[in-house]
Amino acid sequence: MTRLRVPPESAGERLDRFLSQLPEIGSRAVAERLLSGGGVRVDGRARAKSHKLEGGEELEFEPPAPRTSTLEPQEMDLVVPYEDEHLLVVDKPAGLVVHPAPGHARGTLVHGLLAYDVEGGDEPERPGIVHRLDRDTSGLLVVARSPEAHRRLQELVQSRELTREYVALVAGRPRSRRGTIEAPIGRDRHDALRQSLDTDTPRDAVTHFEVEELLPRHALLRVTLETGRTHQIRVHLAAIDLPVSGDSLYGRPGDLGLERQFLHAGRLAFEHPMTGAAIEVSSPLPADLEAALANAR
Repeated sequence: MTRLRVPPESAGERLDRFLSQLPEIGSRAVAERLLSGGGVRVDGRARAKSHKLEGGEELEFEPPAPRTSTLEPQEMDLVVPYEDEHLLVVDKPAGLVVHPAPGHARGTLVHGLLAYDVEGGDEPERPGIVHRLDRDTSGLLVVARSPEAHRRLQELVQSRELTREYVALVAGRPRSRRGTIEAPIGRDRHDALRQSLDTDTPRDAVTHFEVEELLPRHALLRVTLETGRTHQIRVHLAAIDLPVSGDSLYGRPGDLGLERQFLHAGRLAFEHPMTGAAIEVSSPLPADLEAALANAR
């Protein structure tokens, strides 16, 4: 058990932020796990994470056990269009799961990225991962190579300063050239594999789209995200009757001969979290999506 006195200069600081800066804890996520489990006492009482400290209180908590990873690198032929000592941008192919999960203990993008010394974050099975793509969505991901770079990249995501632009081919005709879909989504009430607007666990979600090209029975869209919920683009576009071509869960499976959804993370733009330089990386459409687009035309 660790006991310490809150210094006077921390008066007015939130409890979770103060805890996250302690070497024994090290991050806001770990601090929140301790607080939600009732593992922190302020002058003998449990407090909410937003509790404002006054200075002089006695904190008591059990430091979390070190979290270790059993990941082993796997050789992969990855496309890395940008890298420096702090971060890299990888162009993920369709069919590749980003990080280990039930049923995917090996052969994930993370296993291939270990050769690039990726690092950062509180999840030992997800070193360096800041945002994700669905298995069958291709395109660009930025990955951290240090805990500090990871923390700062997360701040960019949370402040919506990481531009993530996708290309999506949808079945149908949009009612306007551009639009915004603002509708909370979460796990579907009736199907645990789906995300939905019909949910008991809604989380804010905002998607912007703009028509790039109108086709006889389809439309090519440029889509940008303000939030990054699971399956967000696919759910939101289906909700306005513009299902993503080839999407077996929400859209048109097999449309235009596609074996996966026509969704590609084609552009990332952000201010480098360590140097302040403007970073912009683009990725061309993969061959299977180019072929489907040609069929749609």
